[in-house]
Amino acid sequence: MDRLPTNDAGRPSGRTPSPDLSPSSASLTTVAVIGLGTMGTGIAELLARAGREVIGVDISESAARRAFAALQTATARAVRRERMTEREREDALARFRVHTDLRAAADADLVIEVVPESYDIKQEVFTALDAVVRPDTILATGTNALSVTRLAADSAHPERVLGLHFFHPAPAMKLVEIVSSVLTSPAAVAAVTALARDLGKEPVALGDRPGFVADGLLFGYLNQAAAMYEAKYAAREDIDAAMRLGCGLPMGPLALLDLVGIDTARTVLEAMYAASGDRLHAPAPILGQLAEAGLTGRKAGRGFYTYEAPGGGAVIPDALTPDPAAQAAATARPVRTVGVAGSGTMASGIAEVFAKAGHDVVLAARTPEKAAAAKSRIARSLERSVSKGRLSEQARDEALARIALAGSLDAFADVDLAVEAVAEDLAVKQQLFATLDKVCKPGAVLATTTSSLPVIACARATSRPQDVIGLHFFNPAPAMKLVEVVRTVLTADDVRATAHTVCRAVRKHPVDCGDRAGFIVNALLFPYLNNAVKMVQEHYASPDAIDAAMKLGGGYPMGPFELLDVVGLDVSLAIEKVLHREFREPGLAPAPLLEHLVAAGCLGRKTGRGFREYAKA
Repeated sequence: MDRLPTNDAGRPSGRTPSPDLSPSSASLTTVAVIGLGTMGTGIAELLARAGREVIGVDISESAARRAFAALQTATARAVRRERMTEREREDALARFRVHTDLRAAADADLVIEVVPESYDIKQEVFTALDAVVRPDTILATGTNALSVTRLAADSAHPERVLGLHFFHPAPAMKLVEIVSSVLTSPAAVAAVTALARDLGKEPVALGDRPGFVADGLLFGYLNQAAAMYEAKYAAREDIDAAMRLGCGLPMGPLALLDLVGIDTARTVLEAMYAASGDRLHAPAPILGQLAEAGLTGRKAGRGFYTYEAPGGGAVIPDALTPDPAAQAAATARPVRTVGVAGSGTMASGIAEVFAKAGHDVVLAARTPEKAAAAKSRIARSLERSVSKGRLSEQARDEALARIALAGSLDAFADVDLAVEAVAEDLAVKQQLFATLDKVCKPGAVLATTTSSLPVIACARATSRPQDVIGLHFFNPAPAMKLVEVVRTVLTADDVRATAHTVCRAVRKHPVDCGDRAGFIVNALLFPYLNNAVKMVQEHYASPDAIDAAMKLGGGYPMGPFELLDVVGLDVSLAIEKVLHREFREPGLAPAPLLEHLVAAGCLGRKTGRGFREYAKA
């Protein structure tokens, strides 16, 4: 790109009368993409394959050549996969021209800049474009952290400036966030929205705030994961596995930070923190340390993980990974018989998991009737597995035969592992553990499935706290692979080893974490859900727009409001309160809107109304 042009006086061109931005005059057939890095190249490919004339501009001649080569490679791959014909490929290549001079954008109907996330650089590009393009050309910034309003205000024609935020990889990801400032012309928004739909994307219209919707929610979550790792609370592999297996996310947060770029994440978070003052958005110090050291993730070959080369596989083990020799030294206790205390969905699911894996199970409830009802629930679940071809009839019968029912905890006298899955009430759990202490044989492992209460409080209700550990299964237990293994400061090494051995024996993936509120998954998940509620509360976006943004832009299996209504707003509020009480962060305080809905009895799917209304069964 040559020196950015100015007017004849050597200064940026002044403002002229507002251009006509009616949709008929902004057909957007020719689009210039300024900045041909990974994102710019992806946007150019998307536009060229969709029939637009594309002018690619980059200050680096080598970057421009790489962008054209990338389009050649991508379209050749599409032809091999029969997603386009050879003629369509030739047409797409002919429509993409690359330049190193910004003046090549003079004839564009729309200019999309995706230069580095620096206000000074972007402002210089916009000032130069004011002197180059037609007055009716729409100028779009690809920023996800900087102020669109500020860029517009400094432009000669602020009404034509907007944000156009694609997600990586642009050809594949469906979401496009279209961001208006208070100065943006509605006609410009309409024209760009129509273009996004023509490209097969799902446009979401938003106001101007750092991070918009998807990144506004995503980067806060990523920042908390980085802080969790920095505090040596859990190993990087365990944090990533917990969020993939516990929430169904396509990538763990630390691997995603490496993919996004740690420097990029830090920039976005700094902008969010400056706008909100919420300490949850203050970049974790480790992000700054890695960025300053040049360890910016995949693109540098090293970030939270180390790669053989940029884009390669991880090769160096984490310093937080437990020493294999130390693990081998702690021999697991033998576990043949398992006692499960409780009669609800979680207790039934855990009993089913152990019975299917070949363990003898004693299922104890407050009454024989409740125990029988729990076993009937297990029988129905096993029958569904048979009908779906996941389990043979013989295996079903053998699993049911391994489950013995009991009306009291006295039946746990000979179990090797006792798992409580009763109500999430500390007093109830402590009373139960005091009973287990008296009933269970010496050496039995005592486990709680709590998701939010302190495990140590359960352990201290016994005379053998070294035998107590947290085993946080996820619902539904037969289907979900993750188990958070929660070790207190008093838990014995062989008890932890036993927990891991048992989890692997029942085909679950154990992750280690310390005894603090939320463990890994809830500590990262529920602040994200709470922040989504705050967005609705502040009238920034609707639940539908936010859900669409996270599913289409983040690859989440469910949007935050879908998930809140499934989990239950009362359950979610209770967990938010526990997190706020534990960490004392103002940003963790439950959103008032969530509290109001719970007070009104709108608890989600189970009541027929939460953030949405549901047909009653």
